[in-house]
Parts: sequence; structure tokens; C-alpha cells
Amino acid sequence: MEQLALLKKRIDSIDILRGGIMILMALDHVRDFFHAGAMTSDPTDPATTTPILFFTRFITHFCAPVFVFLAGTSAFLSGRKRTRKEQSVFLLKRGVWLVLLEITIFNLLFSFDPLYHFLGLQVIWVTGISMILLAAFIYLPINVLFVIGLLMVVGHNMLDSLNTTAMEKTSLGWGLLHQQYFVQYAPGRFFGVLYPLIPWPGIMLLGYCMGTLFVPDYDAGKRRRKLIGFGLTATLAFFLVRWLNAYGDPVIWTAQKNSTATVLSFFNVSKYPPSFLYCCITLGPALILLAWLEKVKTKWTDVVVVYGRVPLFYYLLHFFLIHLLCTIAFFASGYTLSQAATGMMLFRPNDFGYSLGVVYLIWMAVVAVLYPFCRRYARYKATHDQWWLSYL
Repeated sequence: MEQLALLKKRIDSIDILRGGIMILMALDHVRDFFHAGAMTSDPTDPATTTPILFFTRFITHFCAPVFVFLAGTSAFLSGRKRTRKEQSVFLLKRGVWLVLLEITIFNLLFSFDPLYHFLGLQVIWVTGISMILLAAFIYLPINVLFVIGLLMVVGHNMLDSLNTTAMEKTSLGWGLLHQQYFVQYAPGRFFGVLYPLIPWPGIMLLGYCMGTLFVPDYDAGKRRRKLIGFGLTATLAFFLVRWLNAYGDPVIWTAQKNSTATVLSFFNVSKYPPSFLYCCITLGPALILLAWLEKVKTKWTDVVVVYGRVPLFYYLLHFFLIHLLCTIAFFASGYTLSQAATGMMLFRPNDFGYSLGVVYLIWMAVVAVLYPFCRRYARYKATHDQWWLSYL
């Protein structure tokens, strides 16, 4: 039992940060399913959005990059109790498992369509492919991995000139790599790459390298100083490079109808794929927050940490619950079964939805309902060592 407890030892600051972004992730998905304008307008368009709607979307930008970054960190830490070959095989199998989950289970939860009329590749697929690549990369020295990751994150916007606004001119291969891609491959059937691959493997590599700061004999004060230093550097790089308006994001910021809208334009960076500036303004503050969380121990962190210890389990449950609640609201609003397929997701018509205030209430309810399930599963994982626990 003592050996099992040693293997199960976790780093609370990492789990708290991951738990926080998992909670925020639910806000974005609740907005997708319940906000009145989610299917008909862009919440980040400075010309049409409101500050609170923009903030609601912007704050959830932290979720995907921090999730993938910390997945890399966890891969490094879990690898310390395995040989390099064992860890490589584990990452390969886990990566394949995540891709399969994306294609089968998460597409079903997203659409509630057992016939899969729409098949999309989202954050779980890029996490899986990044792990598969990491399975090969871990044989390289840490310094080399850091350089590869940094080049991928900083330099991939040089490829923006190869992107095209004409979807019919985009190939599947390029869509998988660096540009969103949607195609009707059969009557009534669609395929979409919502999350192109580059630079997600680079983000995971950087997270993997950061794992070296969390080994037991590393000085905690030095670690916090490095985290703050890296975080401040990335955050300041965002403001400087964004102000220059010459590189780092495919969409430049412009003067808008008023100063508020201009500020929103400045912060409106691209997620698909995540631009260099997008990575700076999300990962930079996240690293500073991670350093701060090392010295925080309160009742709220005891709650948040639970979600961070079972992220995939939570991800699965929260998508199911949100779509289930949307289906109940669909019928309660007077819609009929014949209207269920009027949008990309079943039981979510484009003209359906509520105010942003209602969205926030539903979000808080979803997170609260899932807490006891996550807490129970987290306790089970901490006291059992079945092989399958590493995959969920």
C-alpha cells in the first residue's frame, strides 16, 4: 500500500490549474448549447459582440492550450516511474486511445447522432496525435525537445501564407496540419477538422520540458521564479508583438467603432490553429498562476483540484450532461422530434437559446452536479492500480 501511495502522489498546483481550466471549459460548451446567438454569431467579433460575451469566450481560450501543455507535463512526471521504452509504448497506446475516443464517443456526445452525419476532429484528437508524436520524441534530449517545441509554437505562423479562404482549394492533408477543413464526403454526411494539428505537439513538448521543474529534488523557490519568468516573458511578448501588428496571428488588430471595440480587436487572437500570440496570452498567465498556486491551500482549491485529477472522466461526463440538459430544454421549449436535426447538433436548433445570464446559471449547475462523481472517481483512482485507470 505504501508503494501504491508513492506512485499515486500528485502535484496539487498542477491539478488545481487543470481543474480550473476544466471548469472554464464547461462554460464554453454550455454557451455553445444554450446561448441564443451561439449558432448565428461570432462572440469574438469586435464589430458585433459585447464586452461580457467577448470575455466569456476569451476566458475559455485558456482551456485547450493549458490542457495540452499540462498533458505534456504529466507525461514527463509519469515517465519517471517507467523506463523510456515503457513510457513510449504507454504514450503511443494512450494517444491511439484518445483519437479513437474522439472519433467514436466524443463525436456522439457532441451530436447525439448515432449515425454520425457529422464527424469532427477536436481537442482530444490533437492531444492524442501529440502523444503519439511524443512517444517518439522522448528519446531526444530535453534541450532538443524544448527547441523543437518553441520553434513549432513561435514559427508556425510563417505557414499562414499557405492557408486559403477557399475551402474547396484546401486539401485534407493541409487541413489536418494547419487549417480548418470541412467537406461533404457523401450526401448528408460531413467531415471537419476543427483543430488542425500544428502547433499542438509543440505545446505538449514545452509542457513535457516543464516537467523537469517538478522533480522532487528541484528547489521550490527556484521553480516558482522560473515559472514566473517564463510566464512574464510570454505575456510581455504578446503585448509587444501584438502591438507591432506584423507577425504572430493571421488576423491583425484594427481600430474599431470605439475604444472598447478596439481593445477587443487587440485581444481577438486566432485559436484554429492557435497562433503564436494566442499561445502567449494563454500559457503566459497560466504559468504565473501555476507558480502562485503552489502556495495556496484553501477550501476552493480543495474543490477545484478534484476536477483536475480526473480530467478525461470529467470531459466525458460534462459533454453528456450538457447535451442531455439541452435535449430536455429543447422539448420543454415546444420543439418536436421532427425539428431535432435542424442544426449541426441534434436537439440544438440555430434559433434556440437563452440569455448569457441563464448560460452562467446552467454552467454553475453542471459543474456542481458533476463534483460528487468526480470526487468519488478521484478517490477510486488514488486507491486502486488497475491498468485501465491510466486511460480514463
